[in-house]
Amino acid sequence: MTISDYKNHAELLLKEYGLCTGVICGILACKMVYDLSQLISALSFKGYSSLSRMQQVEWNNRAISTLHAVFITIVSLYLTFCSDLFADSQQQDLVIFRHSSFSTFILGVSVGYFLSDIGMIFWFYPSLGGMEYVLHHFLSMSGLIYAVSTGLGQVYAYMILVSETTTPGINLRWYLDVAGLKRTKAYVVNGVAIFFTWLVARVILFLYLFYHVFLHYDEIVQLPSFGFFLIIVGPVALAFLNLMWFGKITKGMLKTLAKRH
Repeated sequence: MTISDYKNHAELLLKEYGLCTGVICGILACKMVYDLSQLISALSFKGYSSLSRMQQVEWNNRAISTLHAVFITIVSLYLTFCSDLFADSQQQDLVIFRHSSFSTFILGVSVGYFLSDIGMIFWFYPSLGGMEYVLHHFLSMSGLIYAVSTGLGQVYAYMILVSETTTPGINLRWYLDVAGLKRTKAYVVNGVAIFFTWLVARVILFLYLFYHVFLHYDEIVQLPSFGFFLIIVGPVALAFLNLMWFGKITKGMLKTLAKRH
């Protein structure tokens, strides 16, 4: 077989089994990152061994969420704002119906991550997060699974995934706290950075998403009832959670800055 034949065969597999392939790859990647974090942290961070078992579990789990966030943010920004897939200038299909083998596979990978993460949350509940995290993950997975399995509304799935931009900063704050660096300048800078990234990625971006929904409402109403429900109600629920967390982040930042003065 030529290279072109292998490429065509791979594209066919992604088209036919994009959800299953992506989910399996996502779950396996989570397992690999968890084990690598456990190994590397034990060798390179002298304080790792002194952490409690639950802290070590959360340490490694946050490594997974950090790498997923960096990966999915880059891909989501590219597909949403840089590629032609969802560009308004492309008139061959309605934007609500557009998808590709690549976009479907990547969403499958993200579903695999959310399945792994919510499994960890339930297994160690409530140490890794309370009911608000469970609700957030179920809302995210419902939208992602629908977008992957039907190919509909992927543009909004990727817009929402851009909000994962905030995850590395949140995780870094936890690492600084565990490492005993809560009173350092780095901790203060991290808090301010979280405030601004959250404002852009989880507040302003959602306003843009709602504006986009308004502009393309005539397309959205053509979706099946469940798809219409997910696109209208899902982002509203996530926006409510984001605003609730943003309030806590703002209070925490102001409290930290007040202590510095």
